[in-house]
Amino acid sequence: MANAPIRLLIAASGTGGHLFPAIALAQKLPDYQIEWLGVPDRLETQLVPKEYPLNTIAVEGFQQGFGLSSIRILGKLALSIIKVRRILQQGNFQGVFTTGGYIAGPAVIAARSLGLPVVFHESNALPGKVTRFFGPWCSAVALGFEVAAKYLPRAKNVCVGTPVRAQFLDGAIDAPLDLAIPDGVPLIVVFGGSQGAVAVNKLVRESAKAWFDAGIYVVHLTGDRDPEADTLKHPQYISLPFYNNMAALLQRATLAISRSGAGSLTELAVCGTPAILIPYPFAAEDHQSYNADVFTKAGAALTLKQSELTAQILQSNVLNLLQSPQELAKMGENAHAIAVPDSAEKLAQLVREVIET
Repeated sequence: MANAPIRLLIAASGTGGHLFPAIALAQKLPDYQIEWLGVPDRLETQLVPKEYPLNTIAVEGFQQGFGLSSIRILGKLALSIIKVRRILQQGNFQGVFTTGGYIAGPAVIAARSLGLPVVFHESNALPGKVTRFFGPWCSAVALGFEVAAKYLPRAKNVCVGTPVRAQFLDGAIDAPLDLAIPDGVPLIVVFGGSQGAVAVNKLVRESAKAWFDAGIYVVHLTGDRDPEADTLKHPQYISLPFYNNMAALLQRATLAISRSGAGSLTELAVCGTPAILIPYPFAAEDHQSYNADVFTKAGAALTLKQSELTAQILQSNVLNLLQSPQELAKMGENAHAIAVPDSAEKLAQLVREVIET
């Protein structure tokens, strides 16, 4: 039994921002036996079971003030902690890794109650409430942005960046696009992260004519929640809900228009893609604005607040940037400088240090 592989439970659920870094880490620990902890009917049920056994618990976050629904949620939390304890004990797990969100609560509590080490990864510049509460309980908190450390004064913080999907590092970044975009034309790529961005989509469609007149092509990833996604037709406009080869697309882009979720920003940085960022105004504690601020201060992006944004403002900012190739090149260089391309390796090394010592 001395040579038995280390068993690690990964608690990551919900969005690509939580799942992709955890999957990237798992791929860097091929000698570990990994199982997953998730929630039914979330993205992990599609992405994880092909590679790792998936355990699920029924848990949800506190969205409002205390009331009858809070009692039900607390009951679910208590049952979830008991179930995670049982999973950890029966599976002889030696540690837990989590990327936050409400699944982190029962995972951290159950692990620490059994004396097991926990590594917590926080990708945002402003750590979430769960991270701020549970961070000091954990063996280490891995940070995507150095600035996040000031919000976690009692945690053992280590800045490692945020891991990206393998496609951004394995050569696919240079793969040809299967899209009808001529060589040499300026290309704007618009995307809203795994959730899409209906408000941004509307502004882009209202702005697009002026861009087409300037010879610009637009690839618009609308997400699957926009009822008006198919309303604009033009030879220089490609509208898709999603696109799989994001690495090659961002590498080809002259400029991106994006939300500022940590995952999207990590991908922009690795590709060195200059961007206009429009933080999602309803993100928890406005954390996307904190993320965008890191890129703006580094000269890697221009940030526009959605509440103050009109189609005319977006239209003119895009045209001004595309008429300034030197500024775009500098923004791309600054984005590259933020990137931590070996983030997954650094995170895997931290996990090994915590669990194996």
